[in-house]
Amino acid sequence: MEKYGTTAEDVQENRARMTEVGAEAGFNFQFTDDFRTYNTFNAHQLLHWADQQGRMHELKQALLVAHFVDNQNVSDHSVLADVAADVGLDRSEALAVLKDQRFAAAVEKEKQHWQQQGIQSVPSMVFNERHLISGAQGIENYKSILQQLADMPD
Repeated sequence: MEKYGTTAEDVQENRARMTEVGAEAGFNFQFTDDFRTYNTFNAHQLLHWADQQGRMHELKQALLVAHFVDNQNVSDHSVLADVAADVGLDRSEALAVLKDQRFAAAVEKEKQHWQQQGIQSVPSMVFNERHLISGAQGIENYKSILQQLADMPD
């Protein structure tokens, strides 16, 4: 609340909306009173590394569960390495990636690129590298958006 200047009521409304949209997609958010948002810069570095191993999607899904279901601290190196190991990545190499920050510059460059494209919140979806949709939209809204985009002339 402090970081984004929101109220407790705003947080509750956002969590309720995310829980509803998540349920539509088969994801069971488990928000608790002590749930908090963590810095995900290191998680993004690990995702960058996992992408080189062909395992980014698996790691991303596992990190979402670790954070939103298991309420784990996804800024903690041990937690990140454990999650990486759970999806079949080498835990010691994951720790090395986090310790030496070898992908920090690449992640920062990508972050800046997307901020320049107008991304200011998550989730944000970019379709055809031209159309930005911000916020959790729900399955029906995404279906409608995708249909509208499919019907547009190139």
